[in-house]
Amino acid sequence: MTKQEKANDIHRILEELYPVVPVPLDHKDPFTLLVAVLLSAQCTDVRVNQVTPALWDLADNPLEMQEQDADDIRAIIRPCGLSPRKSKAIKELSRIIVEEHGGEVPQDWEALEALPGVGHKTASVVMSQAFGIPAFPVDTHIHRLAYRWGLTTGKNVEKTEKDLKRLFPREHWNRLHLQIIFFGREYCPARGHRMRDCPICSLYGRKSLLNKEKV
Repeated sequence: MTKQEKANDIHRILEELYPVVPVPLDHKDPFTLLVAVLLSAQCTDVRVNQVTPALWDLADNPLEMQEQDADDIRAIIRPCGLSPRKSKAIKELSRIIVEEHGGEVPQDWEALEALPGVGHKTASVVMSQAFGIPAFPVDTHIHRLAYRWGLTTGKNVEKTEKDLKRLFPREHWNRLHLQIIFFGREYCPARGHRMRDCPICSLYGRKSLLNKEKV
């Protein structure tokens, strides 16, 4: 079986398991999604969703957020971790959005990635989930699964993103990103995972990893 045939079959399995894929982070517009994704770095989506209601009560738009004291933002987002850095980034990116982009989150890769605290993965999530622009956000979890399934060499997330974009149709990238996330949580965790019981790994997992698994 070729790598492309394997990818096609994995795509079919994911479509069958997750025909509907909601966005895991609660948000109401591109700005609140941007902030939520920023907060999700080294933090679970569940924790972010617990924290953001209080943050939106403080300010849910860049005009108001830029006026908040960074310490007030930090106090709210502390449970998400890295709060000193994240609070400063949220305040500063809000100012830039207001002053340079008319108060609207830019629908532009270069402009998004230039915002404080916003890397390529965060920009990819916003472009795909807020604006519907084809993107394939690859975090450490998707990187791990793509390697387990033999779809990439696993060298780095940049290489994994290129490999996945090459293997899967562009019009499905946005859905696939979410489908893989949901699949990883339900069937393919990083720890305590039995590859032989996994709907995808049992069929297409790397033989080297399957052979190492204790039975």
